[in-house]
Amino acid sequence: MATDELTPVDPNEVRLESLAPRPGSRHRRKRIGRGPGSGTGKTSGRGQKGLGARSGGTVRPGYAGGQVPVYMQQAKMRGPNHKKSMPFGPFRTHTVPVNVGQLDVFDAGSVVDVAALEGRGIVKNNLHRQWPIKILAEGEIDRALTVRAHAFSASAKAKIEAAGGTAEVIGTEE
Repeated sequence: MATDELTPVDPNEVRLESLAPRPGSRHRRKRIGRGPGSGTGKTSGRGQKGLGARSGGTVRPGYAGGQVPVYMQQAKMRGPNHKKSMPFGPFRTHTVPVNVGQLDVFDAGSVVDVAALEGRGIVKNNLHRQWPIKILAEGEIDRALTVRAHAFSASAKAKIEAAGGTAEVIGTEE
């Protein structure tokens, strides 16, 4: 049989026993509260007293030191309803507005739906997947179109029907 002699190892070859982390990439754990000579003894780097020195003591997000936080200074929606009166952002209902004047890129008699609006670049960033599309009455329409959207303003619906088209409301789940 063959003799058990070791083959010489090429120093450029990567082998399991030659793997090591890069120099400087590994750091020793900082030992906290181990006497004055360690540099982080006594108060363990937490300073003197106060919330940050206590166990479990952290300042909650948005806390502004006792003054009114920024999220409570934001705009409020009108009305006595608490949901409407809360900060503006998370409770606002959004729609993607599309004006009647933007529909002049479609040929007469064509069906204008969500896919067609996205294909022509009128609805961008796939916002309609989160927010419903609402047709508004800005501009004029001079051709008969079948427009399918989640919502229509009353004057937009009237303009579409006056031009000989139809306005069809679709559900939000598509």
